Amino acid sequence: MSEPIYILGGYQTDFARVWSREGLDISDMIREASLGALAESGIEPSHIDSIHVGNAFAEAQRQQGHLGAMVSQVVPELWGKPAMRHEGACASSSLATLTAMAEIEAGRYDCVLVVGAEEFKNLPGDQASENQNSAAWRNRENIDCRFMWPAVFGLLADEYEERYGLNRELLNQISDINYTNAKRNPLAQTRQWQFAEGSFSEDDALNPVIEPGVRRLHCGQITDGACALVLASGSFLKKHRMQSGKKALARIEGWGHRNAGIRYRDKVERSKNQPYVFPHVRDAITDAFGRAGIQDVYQLDGIETHDCFSMTEYMAIDHLGMTPPGESWRAVENGTIAPGGRLPVNPSGGLIGCGHPVGATGARMLLDASRQVTASAGEMQIEGAGRVATLNIGGSCATVCSFIVGRE
Repeated sequence: MSEPIYILGGYQTDFARVWSREGLDISDMIREASLGALAESGIEPSHIDSIHVGNAFAEAQRQQGHLGAMVSQVVPELWGKPAMRHEGACASSSLATLTAMAEIEAGRYDCVLVVGAEEFKNLPGDQASENQNSAAWRNRENIDCRFMWPAVFGLLADEYEERYGLNRELLNQISDINYTNAKRNPLAQTRQWQFAEGSFSEDDALNPVIEPGVRRLHCGQITDGACALVLASGSFLKKHRMQSGKKALARIEGWGHRNAGIRYRDKVERSKNQPYVFPHVRDAITDAFGRAGIQDVYQLDGIETHDCFSMTEYMAIDHLGMTPPGESWRAVENGTIAPGGRLPVNPSGGLIGCGHPVGATGARMLLDASRQVTASAGEMQIEGAGRVATLNIGGSCATVCSFIVGRE
């Protein structure tokens, strides 16, 4: 990378909070996250040169667009700052981060605010689910289902079973790990959830099928929430380090960004004779590794990965290189991904346990990665963590972003 990019600090709202019940909405989330990130970073609003907002569904959920301008509306101290909004389904705030980084690397700006936000709980679940279908190719996916995204990732489970074989009990085990991790996360949506014995199984009563191949506890938790980060250049850091008082700072060491077509079936058809189900996902990851100077995934100390469904995490395991293609089961069975394992995955609880406010997820992953490498992750802390990767996807792996976060 041509210019070091530092994460000065960030802020996540409580993902268990339902804002509409308090008479609040997405603008209030944006305000809380923005002010929280500024306070955590130890800088003044006047230091912010530019603003980037990630959001996917505000027009559908709240009939509210133009969210770039919303930041200065609710944080008047930022009035006049250049701002823009980015949409890439679940990867929206990762795209906002990439643009903020590009501005810093180009020398255009030195200190940039990134905000990811999404509101889902203001509408009934079926309506919110229908709104999310716009991240697929509307009316052209050729998938007969009630719920698009469980159906898509159920088909991915079928694809793995056909290509390599799949023990579906391992999907339950992934979910169990992530829900358990979330109990140590004070901001996780599910931190107080309780489960009956046998819930993480193929029991149709305790863990019913939502769409073929996907059970209830395989599903990430769509929720309300926002997350904001303050990114800065090395020159800004030198100028303002004394004021920040921080002993350690996180640094984005590498990134990868790839896209494929929007329709699910086209992607798996193209990869039929290739080692990976999603070669472009593997490419995004290896791009990030290359920019960070990493030769092997086991040079990392932890991973925050996209688990909108447990099958998505299962796919991520082999695409990250933790196992050969099709052998993700090894990393689940031998405890590699569990807390205390060789390479813990989703110590935050991931999307399944922590929650998935779509537009905020990429930023939330980066914030949790930065907290890991600065030893400020509390009960979620991976001992000795110095380098953590994120993998964030939008739609059926149509938009893919990966970051490597280390420390100064």
